[in-house]
Amino acid sequence: MINSTHGSYFTLGAYMETGLLKYLFFLITLTLYVLIICANLFLIVLICMNRSLHEPMYIFLCSLFVNELFGSTCLFPLLLVQILSDVHTVSARLCFLQIFCLYSYGAVEFFTLAIMSYDRYLAICYPLHYNTHMTPNKISMLTALIWLYPFFINAVIVFGLTFPLQLCGNIINKVYCDNYYVVKLACSDTTLNNVFGLSHMFTVIFGLIVLIIYTYIRILHVCFCGSKQTRQKAVSTCTPHLASLLNISCGCFFEIVQSRFNLYNLPNMLRVFLSLYCLTGQPLVNPLLYGLQMILSVKTDACCGVHDCFLQ
Repeated sequence: MINSTHGSYFTLGAYMETGLLKYLFFLITLTLYVLIICANLFLIVLICMNRSLHEPMYIFLCSLFVNELFGSTCLFPLLLVQILSDVHTVSARLCFLQIFCLYSYGAVEFFTLAIMSYDRYLAICYPLHYNTHMTPNKISMLTALIWLYPFFINAVIVFGLTFPLQLCGNIINKVYCDNYYVVKLACSDTTLNNVFGLSHMFTVIFGLIVLIIYTYIRILHVCFCGSKQTRQKAVSTCTPHLASLLNISCGCFFEIVQSRFNLYNLPNMLRVFLSLYCLTGQPLVNPLLYGLQMILSVKTDACCGVHDCFLQ
């Protein structure tokens, strides 16, 4: 029995003995990490350097790309170390830090997508009043909310509720640290953890989902009732957002199903892939979804500027 997690360690039990293949897995994982860093950094610089992209939608996109870098950096360095290691242990303090960072990453992702859906709702349903509603002060407040609330609430969950628990084991059957698996190891009362977690899920998380569903119902209504130009604008701006939302929702669904139900009949490699998809799919998919649209927007603005110069 572990009376306290202070100074102890966890064993990540989902790693398999792969022999020399571990070097191939390391190279593939490192390549993915480098691609994620380069793609998201490129788009952040693109937004910062182009004045035509200094609009609310792209400011929230910049926040999204920063979050992809944050989430990837919380996962990949430790993952790369564990792939090459023969003993898959991690200190308790580092494990709880990773849990805090990964859960904060997921919460920031959902908050950002919800705020982006609200922004698209205002732009499409109330275009004449958009600048009145989406002022610089409001953008600053929404951006602060996107980051501050997830960090605060996950600090309470991880360091206030999970960290003090007495544990009866130290084996986490995943390739990274996870709060739910740590709570399952507890031999002390976890009622407060469960009540707080469920309350947060049914209020904040479901609230964000309801907001997203409501905004897109209104957007679809405008699309069907509006002009062809309105429909084209809605499709061009909302398709990447919906695809990103669907991608992270599927990843979270896989992760929740795998955590709550014993899927040990599935091959271990498939379970590891499904577990990692939630954290690696989004940082890879988002730059692809939004990057092409942003580059085309920059090129269009540049062409319009050249055309205006010739007219003058």
